[in-house]
Amino acid sequence: MIIGLFVIGVGMLFLLDNLGWLDLDLRIHIFPTILIAAGILKVLQTRTQSGVVVGGGLIAAGSLFMLKEMGYLAIDWRNLWPVFMIAAGVAVVIKSNLNRSAPATNAPSLDKDADETVINATAIMGGFKRRITTQDFKGGEITAIMGGCDLDLRQSSINGDAVLNVYALFGGITVKVPIDWTVMLEGTPIMGGFEEKTVPPAAVGKRLIVRGYVIMGGLEVRN
Repeated sequence: MIIGLFVIGVGMLFLLDNLGWLDLDLRIHIFPTILIAAGILKVLQTRTQSGVVVGGGLIAAGSLFMLKEMGYLAIDWRNLWPVFMIAAGVAVVIKSNLNRSAPATNAPSLDKDADETVINATAIMGGFKRRITTQDFKGGEITAIMGGCDLDLRQSSINGDAVLNVYALFGGITVKVPIDWTVMLEGTPIMGGFEEKTVPPAAVGKRLIVRGYVIMGGLEVRN
């Protein structure tokens, strides 16, 4: 629903601009709006603290871009990039403190990367590659922003269903699964693509459900 309303809104703006009722500047409106919308989608999708931080960062970056280009914010980009670096460091510190202060529990947590039953991977302008060998994979969350994630599950197993939430913005995600898993893609590509290259399993019972958004990027699931 959110994606549909966003597309309708952008189409209406272009129509009003073509009719001469508005004077749009693509540099001012479109790119910052994409960042803000992508951040909102991330915040609504995520189930982790780190995901909220990533979504909030996208919203903040889009807002800063728009305010600067519209003339409401006078700031030099030489002074702005250290602020983003400081914010990234603060996010890492907060996530570390949350992981260390979390009480011990038998239930898996999305914010504990050490627990292989649940994956929480984030790649921002970089790469993330991991192999998981747990026999009780439960899913998790993968985020790739201007970077790539490679998750190898070929030596893992599922007891029933597992849900993997994915989010790629100007990036790519590759998931390798065993040949006895059934893969269901329930995500939404936005100027991007979902691709499944798996062999149909002989028996149904182990099912990986992939959900999320791929914005100007790609997702590939294969054996």
